[in-house]
Amino acid sequence: MARRDINRSGEIEVFVRVAEAGSFSAAARALRMTPSAVSKLIARLEARLGARLISRSTRKLQLTPEGVAFHDSGVRILADMDAAEREAAASAAPRGRLRVNSYVPFGQHRLMALLPRFLERYPEIFVEAVLTDSVIDLLEERADVAIRAGPLRESRLVARKLGQSRMVLVASPAYLEARGTPRTPADLNRHNLLAFGFARHIDGLPFIDTDGAPIVVPITGNATMSDGEAMRLTALAGAGIARLACWHVEPDIAAGRLVSLLEEFNPGDEEPTHAVYVGQGKHLPARVRAFLDFLAETVKL
Repeated sequence: MARRDINRSGEIEVFVRVAEAGSFSAAARALRMTPSAVSKLIARLEARLGARLISRSTRKLQLTPEGVAFHDSGVRILADMDAAEREAAASAAPRGRLRVNSYVPFGQHRLMALLPRFLERYPEIFVEAVLTDSVIDLLEERADVAIRAGPLRESRLVARKLGQSRMVLVASPAYLEARGTPRTPADLNRHNLLAFGFARHIDGLPFIDTDGAPIVVPITGNATMSDGEAMRLTALAGAGIARLACWHVEPDIAAGRLVSLLEEFNPGDEEPTHAVYVGQGKHLPARVRAFLDFLAETVKL
């Protein structure tokens, strides 16, 4: 009979994560453990089993034949445990901690306003929200859902589209009074163009000429922003010209705080917003499914 003080499922989870990550340090980051703790746990597991599971070298880890067999069995055991938990919780109301990561504009202008309704509907869910325009690794950060703008690149994630919005070039009336209003994309060379401090899928500002041919204007401003909301606030303050999603600045345009520019040269491209997550169907925790369904029901872009 196995000793009761051994957390065998925990050992299996750590070993499987090490085998799939290919290193103690990567597995430690994903599990929020120290590399030394992971290494000691694997050594303890090997000692208990009386078998070497991993061959260690200075460059990489490699599973032994016994390690390959133990990994395959471990994956099945963890899947069976997950299935048992899902079956037991199927009739229960969604509950537990829901970790949500959102890009800043959506978080401030949509998510925060919708959260009270979600929490009222699901009082047994505890939401942990983080707003950042940095692209995170859901597994490493242990996030359940990430809300992202723009094209998706990570094929291992499942995505649910929440909407899309046309892009628009804007500046404040004060900026235009001081610097003049651009009439063509070429005029932007004499203006301060606000940029993001991270890589974008388009390197510059896209336009079309009078014949419909594409034009890209380099961004040569004197300031970069960490996120879309910071760029909006900087444009409102009169520091320069920004290109943002229409849903983000529509209230400012309607109120006269910002002015849309060069609409006749706008290529009409749209920025999509997705909720991305790991897993699907019956493998999706009830709390995550509830949140995704709620977003699909309430988000308007």
